[in-house]
Amino acid sequence: MTPVPKLNEIWVYLAATPLLGLTITLIAYLIAQAIYTRARFNPLANPVLIAVALLVAVLHGTGTPYATYFEGAQFVHFLLGPATVALALPLYRQWSKLRRAALPLMGGLIAGSLTAIVSAVGVAALFGASPQTIASLAPKSATTPIAMAVAVEIGGIPSLTAVLVICTGVFGAIFARSILNAMRIVEPQVRGFALGIASHGIGTARAFQVSDEVGAFAGLGMGLNGVFTALVVPVLMPMAARWLAA
Repeated sequence: MTPVPKLNEIWVYLAATPLLGLTITLIAYLIAQAIYTRARFNPLANPVLIAVALLVAVLHGTGTPYATYFEGAQFVHFLLGPATVALALPLYRQWSKLRRAALPLMGGLIAGSLTAIVSAVGVAALFGASPQTIASLAPKSATTPIAMAVAVEIGGIPSLTAVLVICTGVFGAIFARSILNAMRIVEPQVRGFALGIASHGIGTARAFQVSDEVGAFAGLGMGLNGVFTALVVPVLMPMAARWLAA
């Protein structure tokens, strides 16, 4: 009689399959989306947060190294680029409104980006974080590919930056609506742009669930903040390092 393979033996076999990472990523997100829908799109049931928690539980429970998982999941990572570029379509549809609001949007971009950078670096330094941790925190409000590249350039830990970026995005997706309502900010352009600057792709995805207009301005905020962060953080961090060493 042929012995029945044990569960761990089956998993070891499946783990060697490159598409395993992609498969469990899609399954985790489908489960998270179902929970999100069942919760009537409550921000606290954010599907990205739930999917990440499910993936962490699976990888930890099976002892699967991240590198093994990423061999299959890197296709999802690759799609971040095309998905970001695709935001040009809703931006084009809202082009007339974007052009009329160009000046205040630039002011909001500078204020929002600098606030995100300076507050993260300042709080981390206040609590005695290491220079590497501070460098990893600085670009946290930019979209993941840009934030990780900036972290490498300024001496941060890109994997830590990626985690911080996700946490920032999930926080914004969950609490931005309540914060903006408390501040009595009702203009869809302002709400979307603020969400895009503060919470990048995850916040932008949430903005598109509200309306195309809010999503378009969020996409613009995310894109401009990514460029601004990539240009400004490498200049500011050496100045901050000298100030902290003084």
